[in-house]
Amino acid sequence: MSASIAISAHGLQKKFGAVTAAADIAFDIAHGERVSLIGSNGAGKTTFVNMVTGYIKPDAGDILLDGTSIIRMAPRQIARMGVARSFQIPQLYQSLSVQDNLLAAIAAQQSTLSFWRPARNTDSLASAGEILGRFDLLAHADRLVSELPGGVRKLLDIAMALTRQPMVLLLDEPTSGVSADEKFPMMDTVMRALEGSRTTVLFVEHDMDIVARYSERVIAFYSGRVIADDKPEQALAMPDVKRYVTGEMISVTDHA
Repeated sequence: MSASIAISAHGLQKKFGAVTAAADIAFDIAHGERVSLIGSNGAGKTTFVNMVTGYIKPDAGDILLDGTSIIRMAPRQIARMGVARSFQIPQLYQSLSVQDNLLAAIAAQQSTLSFWRPARNTDSLASAGEILGRFDLLAHADRLVSELPGGVRKLLDIAMALTRQPMVLLLDEPTSGVSADEKFPMMDTVMRALEGSRTTVLFVEHDMDIVARYSERVIAFYSGRVIADDKPEQALAMPDVKRYVTGEMISVTDHA
């Protein structure tokens, strides 16, 4: 395998009863690539993400992370190998400040032997400060999470995932629940924070404006199959993507 490939999927199959959630899924994703996974509910994109993170095991096929098979690994092992995930509903400590959430995330990355060191040590505070700066969160450092608007909560959730310095970052609908005014500034901040990084980013996203603006590549799922894999402009223009994903009307020329 090329050293430039972060994730490689080979012939992934998964059924839940009579429902096919993955049917011969196969593609490679490079280090540092920004990829959107799109599809209607039940199309198979979340099943793929859950297979990458180890929460679902495929019935057949393989997933390689930087050349190493991960399908028999537990989620915690896969996380240690460099896969991090932020969720549609941010997984945050509501009664703690923004800074303390980051300090808790940093402490959780330490080994068992050092975990009981005070979270507010010089190194951890410096790391938290650097991440707060990258994500434009310094002004919110002392605010309780429960007081934050949706966009800031999402930024904090993603910032906490990046404390692991992951090889692969999975973002589950990063703009879901974020106001129209917040979503583009929030995504601009995330992209700036990732500049120069070799972290591979996979967005599970329903907002096609976000997909078109921030992706280098789009992989579209329908009924457990990949129906498009191309640059955003080309993928979003494909007739099957219009029909099964974006719900756009199909013109006569689209059938030609």
